[in-house]
Amino acid sequence: MIKDTRLERRKILKVKGFTGGNLAANGYVVYQSDGESCYIIDPGYNPKKFIKFVQDHGLTCRGVILTHLHHDHTGAAENVSQILHDCPIYMHEADAFIYKGRVDHCLTEGCKLDLDGEVLQVIHTPGHTQGSICVMAEKSRICFTGDTLFDTDLGRSDLAGGDERQMEDTVRDVLDKWENDVFIYPGHDGGCTMKQVRKYNTEFLALRQGKGR
Repeated sequence: MIKDTRLERRKILKVKGFTGGNLAANGYVVYQSDGESCYIIDPGYNPKKFIKFVQDHGLTCRGVILTHLHHDHTGAAENVSQILHDCPIYMHEADAFIYKGRVDHCLTEGCKLDLDGEVLQVIHTPGHTQGSICVMAEKSRICFTGDTLFDTDLGRSDLAGGDERQMEDTVRDVLDKWENDVFIYPGHDGGCTMKQVRKYNTEFLALRQGKGR
């Protein structure tokens, strides 16, 4: 696991991560300050953890954002939404089309969600699934990457809805354009900067050069 704790001192947004479930998936609560608004990203397990944190910090949940349709990232979404005043559930339209659960708003490339002055921008990154997304907070220089990009590898493309050619295009045309100081919060494992991705992530390096993995 690669971490760069120096970035913790300069982030504008606050991020609380939870890891759990059989596949050790990461879910996040992202917010500015106690008593303000938040979004929950990928609550796939143990809804009580997310709900308790939101309530303990006096947060108002504006929505649940799902980076893709796999159950280890979506499993607790409806329960969390119902208890937190039926806040809306968001998913990219390409995954929502085949997803069995509830989706209130379909996302597309470039959609923007406001979080008390910080813009969360939706970036379509197909490859792991057709509707995989990353969520970028440009002002805070952080990005939630779901199962698209990890610290030392990439998401699988051999599952239903995956496509290795799309993953290669995503790496070359999208991820590789992010600047080195962007800090990623992935759907599994630890976070890191894009500078560290470019140094240690061999699958990322291989696909950006068109060599396959």
